[in-house]
Amino acid sequence: MTLRTVTVAGAGIGGLTAALALAAKGFRVVVLEKAERLEEVGAGLQLSPNASRILIDLGLEPRLTARAVVPEAVSIMSARAGGEVARLPLGEAASQAAGAPYWVIHRADLQAALAAEVMAHPDVELRLGCQFEDVTAHTRGLTVVHRRGNERRQDVALALIGADGVWSAVRHHLFPNIGAEFSGLIAWRGTLDARQLPREFTAARVQLWMGPGAHLVAYPIAAGRQVNVVAVVPGTWNRPGWSSEGDPAELKAVFGSPRWPSTARLLLNAVDGWRKWALFAVPEGIEWTEGSVALLGDAAHAMLPFAAQGAGMAIEDAVVLANSLAEARTEGPGAIPAALKRYAKLRRPRVGRVQRTARQQGRIYHMTGPLALARDLSIQALGPQRLSARQNWIYDWRP
Repeated sequence: MTLRTVTVAGAGIGGLTAALALAAKGFRVVVLEKAERLEEVGAGLQLSPNASRILIDLGLEPRLTARAVVPEAVSIMSARAGGEVARLPLGEAASQAAGAPYWVIHRADLQAALAAEVMAHPDVELRLGCQFEDVTAHTRGLTVVHRRGNERRQDVALALIGADGVWSAVRHHLFPNIGAEFSGLIAWRGTLDARQLPREFTAARVQLWMGPGAHLVAYPIAAGRQVNVVAVVPGTWNRPGWSSEGDPAELKAVFGSPRWPSTARLLLNAVDGWRKWALFAVPEGIEWTEGSVALLGDAAHAMLPFAAQGAGMAIEDAVVLANSLAEARTEGPGAIPAALKRYAKLRRPRVGRVQRTARQQGRIYHMTGPLALARDLSIQALGPQRLSARQNWIYDWRP
C-alpha cells in the first residue's frame, strides 16, 4: 500500500489549515498538538481576501460567517492630527470586487471552526497532548517520534510539517542555530464589551491610530459584540509566550501624553484587563526544508504584525504546500524532498516581501515630529483609492 500519511506538528491556524488542505488532496493527516486542549491564544485577527478565499474553498464559510465581522472601512487615525486622515472602504462592495470577504474575527473562533472541520474529516486525526520529539529519515519516508505524558510513540509518515509556531520544536530540531529574534516591541491586547463604548466607537470598522513611537488598533469581533484592542509600544521585556498579565500603568505612561487624543485614550481606558506579549520575528531568508521535513507559518517566517498578514501567510503556505505534495504523491517518498523545496521556492519571495512591508509600516506608524506631518499629508494626498490599490498585490493573490 502506498504511504499517504503526512504528520503536522502544531494545531494552530497554519497547522489546521494545512491538515484540511492536505486531506483535500487525498492525504491522511495526523496533527500533533502539545496542548491538552485548544484554547484562546491571542485575541482578534484580520483575514484579508487572500486568506478568506482559501478558507472558503476548504468549506469553512458556513462556520465562519456567523462569527466573523465584515468591516465597512479601515480608518487611518493620526495622533498628531487628532483624528482620521483617511478612510479605506471595505464592506460588501469591496468583498465582491475581490471575490472574497475581508473578515475580522476572534482568533479562538477561527481556531474552533478549523478544529471542528478537522475533527469532522475522516482523513484527519487530531492528537492533543502530543509533543513532537524527533524525526528520522529512511527509505519508506520518515519515522516521527512524539510523546504524550510518559508514553513515547512513533509513526511512519511521508512528510513532517512543522507548523508549531515561532518557538518551533521542529525548526529547532532541523536548524538549532536559528531562533526567533526580539524586535524591541511589545504588543498589549484587551477586549471589551461593545456596549461599553459610545456608538461612534462601535461601528464595523478597523481603527488604526498612528502615534509617536507607538500605535493602536481596534476592531469588532465576536459578531460585533466585542471590540478587540491592541497597543504596540517599545520596551525591553522579552519573555517568550503569548499571554502574560500586563500592568495598565505601563500603557498609560505611553498613551497618557497630551500628544495622544482623548478619543484614543478612551479606548485604552475602557479595557479592564490587559495581556501582553513580546514581538519576536524569525530572520528572513532562513532554510524552510530539510529532506522530507518542512516548516510552515510562524515556524518559517514569524513576522511583525503590522501588515495584518501573519495568519494570512500561514494559510497561503498551507495550500501551496498541499499542492506541491499532491504533485509528487504518486512518485513515492523519494520525490517528497524536491516537492517541499518547490513549495519553499514558491513561497519565500512573497513572504519576504510581506515581512519587509510589515517592518516598514511599523516605522511609518511610529513617526514623530516633521516626519509624522509629512506622513499624514502624504496619506491625505494619495486618497482612499490609491491607498487601497497599494494592498492589491497582497489581497489579489491566488494559489
